Amino acid sequence: MAKTKRRYLCQACGSVSHRWQGQCADCAEWNTLVEDAPASVFSMKHDLSSGGRAVVFESLNAPSEPLVRLPTGLAEFDRALGGGLVPGSAILMGGDPGIGKSTLLLQTAGAVAKRGASVVYVSGEEAAAQVRMRAGRLGLADAPIKLASSTSVRDLLTTLGTMPPPSLLVIDSIQTMHSDTIEGAPGTVSQVRGCAFELIRYAKENGVAMVLVGHVTKDGSIAGPRVLEHMVDVVMAFEGERSHQYRILRAIKNRFGAVDEIGVFAMEGAGLAEVGNPSMLFLSGREEPLAGSAVFPALEGTRPVLVEIQALIVRLQSGATPRRAVVGWDSGRLAMLLAVLESRCGLNFSSAEVYLNVAGGYRLSDPAADVAVAAALVSALADKPLETRGVWFGEVSLAGEIRPVAHAGLRLREAAKLGFGHGYGPADADTGSPGLNYRGLSRLGNLVDRVMAQA
Repeated sequence: MAKTKRRYLCQACGSVSHRWQGQCADCAEWNTLVEDAPASVFSMKHDLSSGGRAVVFESLNAPSEPLVRLPTGLAEFDRALGGGLVPGSAILMGGDPGIGKSTLLLQTAGAVAKRGASVVYVSGEEAAAQVRMRAGRLGLADAPIKLASSTSVRDLLTTLGTMPPPSLLVIDSIQTMHSDTIEGAPGTVSQVRGCAFELIRYAKENGVAMVLVGHVTKDGSIAGPRVLEHMVDVVMAFEGERSHQYRILRAIKNRFGAVDEIGVFAMEGAGLAEVGNPSMLFLSGREEPLAGSAVFPALEGTRPVLVEIQALIVRLQSGATPRRAVVGWDSGRLAMLLAVLESRCGLNFSSAEVYLNVAGGYRLSDPAADVAVAAALVSALADKPLETRGVWFGEVSLAGEIRPVAHAGLRLREAAKLGFGHGYGPADADTGSPGLNYRGLSRLGNLVDRVMAQA
């Protein structure tokens, strides 16, 4: 065990001495040295109660210049961010390989640079010539972007220190960056954490809006330490199936805006195109009424999106084990809804295979989709199509009650704007003036009776 060391504190000036003496060597006062409590060598080396710089505290109402958001030039990107890029913010964007992260950020960098702002784009995965080739395909060859292909954080910060801070800094990707002060290969936990800390500190000190591209693991989460998501201000996920045309930019964490806003893009030959009305994208191809198809007005932040829910019921021979397959919805919630339909409404799904799909590759997590899913299931079971211009929404309880959900009026107004004439949902929902014929349903049995009565 380390020996303890004695120390003497001057009561006049606070200086420390390791031996007693009559006069303080710093303030020349007599008989002011008093022995302090003994401390071990370890505790003295790790004592953080002194030796630092004084921190200046400020009040919340202290006068300061308001931060002006920087528009990205892409309205859908600005919507997901909450209104644009905030100076000094760090944004982490993750997504599957090939989903279009680099394409989106290169388009954003080109749009910001053409507006007169300074943009630095650093690629650690592609050579500069490869980025230029992609920029030419996107029509951004003349964009005044400062392009570099580097993986050294020291070289990057040294270069940025010799020039005025840019308005936007893009790092593609953080897993390729490395610091020579940290042991380990690029992409390891220590390297990702250390490199991200240095880059975020530069962005905060210089008021630079920075976007970090992050790799994802097999389960879809962002690779690297979990602390990386805590360090940044905004965490965004770029989602979509590569077999489908659409892409959704979703904010998972946002210190400067709502976390439930989305931006919708469509992948085209010349890059990502903004989709101003995503409902038309997800409802395309519904010319004829078919059994097992219901339209649900989903809500993403403040944006209603109408999606089609498809159900298929296949009767099996006695003794066969039925299968339940779900794409785009929670399989556990489907099992619960089937149990409620059997227990409360007397329908039999136990001897049939049930397949449920959300058209367009859309993923639903809204509990208001219960009524639309139930309507699609009952329609498929009875082989009777639902109304072509009708929408369904509401949450179903285990007792078979249809409960109200948030923003019913907003959902119905969007449906009316797209030409839908009928809406079915909770009986006590606050619909306002939706502009369509709304019929309230109090219990799930009312929904079954209405579907069964369809001509």
